[in-house]
Amino acid sequence: MINNEPEWVAVLREQCKISSQKEVGLMIGYSNAVVNQALKGTYKGDLKRVESAVKGAFMNETVECPVVGDIATHVCLNYQKKKFTSINPLLVQLYRACRNGCPHSKL
Repeated sequence: MINNEPEWVAVLREQCKISSQKEVGLMIGYSNAVVNQALKGTYKGDLKRVESAVKGAFMNETVECPVVGDIATHVCLNYQKKKFTSINPLLVQLYRACRNGCPHSKL
């Protein structure tokens, strides 16, 4: 750990050493620029969202989705980012749940 950084940042840093910032970004649903800024402590966006994505992807954090049950937090966040589509009934249910009172929604 560097300078008492949060555990999730240490995990993110370690994953980037194993792979790359670009690959880690793809795994958590963010760009390599966001990963880089999170590591440097300069990210101006919603750092709690990035933290949740890291914890879901690399630290086994889950939430109870009202539609699909127990899922990793980064998967939950990725569902929230999806645009509406009527092609898949499950995605319709997820889209609606994420926008209508789900306690895990960051929208």
